[in-house]
Amino acid sequence: MPEQPTAYIGRFAPSPSGPLHFGSLIAALASFLDARQANGHWLVRIDDIDPPREMSGAGDLILHTLEQHGLQWDGTALWQSQRHQAYQHLLHTLTKQGLIYSCTCTRQAVKAMGGVYNGHCREQTPASAEPNAALRLKLYDLPPPLQQLPNELVFVDQIQGHQRQDLAREVGDAIVQRKDGLFGYQLAVVADDLYQGITHVVRGADLLPVTARQIRFFQMLQQPAPHYAHVPVAALDGRKLSKQNQAPALDNSRAADNIWQALRFLRQAPPLELRGETVETLLQWGCQHWAPEQLEGTGHTLSIAEP
Repeated sequence: MPEQPTAYIGRFAPSPSGPLHFGSLIAALASFLDARQANGHWLVRIDDIDPPREMSGAGDLILHTLEQHGLQWDGTALWQSQRHQAYQHLLHTLTKQGLIYSCTCTRQAVKAMGGVYNGHCREQTPASAEPNAALRLKLYDLPPPLQQLPNELVFVDQIQGHQRQDLAREVGDAIVQRKDGLFGYQLAVVADDLYQGITHVVRGADLLPVTARQIRFFQMLQQPAPHYAHVPVAALDGRKLSKQNQAPALDNSRAADNIWQALRFLRQAPPLELRGETVETLLQWGCQHWAPEQLEGTGHTLSIAEP
C-alpha cells in the first residue's frame, strides 16, 4: 500500500494468462497517465486468482514488460494469490450479513434461464452447500438494512458517459466462490481495491459490463466506490485484441514505438517530431498533455488502424 495518503490512487491489474499485448498496453498507459497527471499513486496488481487460466512465469514477464515501457509503479506489486486469507475474511463477513447463499446451478442451467441467473437457489444457506456448490452474493432485493438500495444501478463513466444497469434482469447474483473452491473475480477485485485504497479505475471497456455489480458490492460494504473510466479496447479485423485471440506479445525492443502507437490510439495526437524519441520523453509528454475527453464518444471498441 502507498506510504503516504493521496487524493488519487490508480491501478493496473492484469491477469497472468499470457504476456502483455498492445491492447493491454493501451489500458496500462491510460491508467498510468491519468494517475501521473493527477500527481497520484499508480499501483500494479497481478490478478493471479485463476490458476487453470494462467501461464507459468507470465506475471513476472508482465512486470518486466511494464518496466521496459517506462511504466514504473509505486510500491510493491500486489499478487492476488497471496490474499486468500483476506478474501475468506470478507466472504465470512458477507455470510454473517445474510448476503451469501450456496448455488448448485450449472452453466447449462443458467443458459436455459436466458443467460442471467434468476436466483433459483436464493433460499439455500452456505451451511447447506453440497460438495460441488458455488457461493453467490445477493446483488438485488437485499435484506435489511440494505433493502433501500434499488435494483437499478446508475453511474457516470468518465469516458463512456451515463450508464444504467438493472442488476436483477441484466446481471443476476454474482459468484464469489466457485465450485472448485477458487474465489470469484468480483470478490477479489473489490477486496483488493478497498485494501489498496483505490480511488480511480481506468481500464478497458470490455470490463464496463461488470462495473455496476462492483459498485453495488462497495455500496453493500458501505464504502465509496472508485471513479471509473473505460477506454476503448483495440480491435484488429473486427476482433478484440486479447490473449484468447492470440494477440502477439509486445516487443520490448520497440518500446518507444509501442508507446507512440498507444498514445495515437488513445487520441492524444503526439506531435510528429516526437516520433523516434525515448520512452521517457514520450511518457513525459503524455503525462503533461493527457486528455481523456478526446476519447468521449469513441465507443467501446476502436480499430488499431483508425488513429
